Amino acid sequence: MKVLITGGAGYIGSHLTDYFHANGDTVTVVDNLSTGDIKNIQHNIQSSRYTFVHGSILDRALMEKLIEGHDLICHLAAVVGVKHVLENPVRSIIGNASGTETVLTLAHKYKRRVLFASTSEVYGKNPHVPFTEDHDSLFGSTRVFRWSYAIAKALGEHLCFAYHGEGLPVSIVRYVNSYGPRLDPRGYGSVVASFITQALTGNPLTVHGDGGQTRCFTFVDDTVLGSFLASTKDEALGEVFNIGSSVDTSISELATLILKLTSSQSIVRFIPYSDAYGHNFEDMTRVLNVSKAEKLLGFKALVSLKEGLRRTIAWFQEQPLGLLAKGP
Repeated sequence: MKVLITGGAGYIGSHLTDYFHANGDTVTVVDNLSTGDIKNIQHNIQSSRYTFVHGSILDRALMEKLIEGHDLICHLAAVVGVKHVLENPVRSIIGNASGTETVLTLAHKYKRRVLFASTSEVYGKNPHVPFTEDHDSLFGSTRVFRWSYAIAKALGEHLCFAYHGEGLPVSIVRYVNSYGPRLDPRGYGSVVASFITQALTGNPLTVHGDGGQTRCFTFVDDTVLGSFLASTKDEALGEVFNIGSSVDTSISELATLILKLTSSQSIVRFIPYSDAYGHNFEDMTRVLNVSKAEKLLGFKALVSLKEGLRRTIAWFQEQPLGLLAKGP
């Protein structure tokens, strides 16, 4: 296939690029490098089956040319990470909503298959865990920008289903707390990156709230496998899938495990959410039911949290000390 990956220089996008490239496909990546990193894709640059385009998904003329020339569009480009969203909500909302509209409209025009990368954030404040794909979305006040990312992704999902009703072959995956090599050592959008960086530099591991909130941490190899299956299997068309581990771990447990695996002498410091994100920030538990992906796609997360963290820590230890020193 000829595969176009938006956001393909990012953490998940670059790993998905590697997977398709290793599968023998021809891959084009378009990325504005606002959060992606050229180092993530450097190893593919010389391949005759790989092309990197430095550009924006908001550039409609560029995207039309790219989408017309490819068979499959994996749309991962987005402004992600709580800090990025809160620091520049206008950029986040426009990039995530308008960018998705551009990709889907053009894909529909040329009848190209699409994989849309969404998020477990679309469940919002729904208290009924574990979440299945048809659970309600329950968002907070529109004055709380923390919800703008989730709402933009939910709008993208609505548009996917609407275009599917008009013939677009599209599938949706909802990621949950993916982690692994190539995470941003500054910790943007990832508690795993923050904790590992803090542990390796001897700084306190900052836990927001009481640390009892839980997440289903998913190693990037499993995230990518679920994405590949959802983007290629006929059974996935017109469907949405939770892609991740179903094992929930509290933030306090994660901090303790990372301290143990890094042999760090750092302490754990509990801080109010307001110290990190300002007032009115809301957080909640994220636990997924992944039985639909197991049944229709044959997907199952295989890498344990301990093994995944070992691999991730090893990658962080290979990074320049100066980069880690600029962490969270």
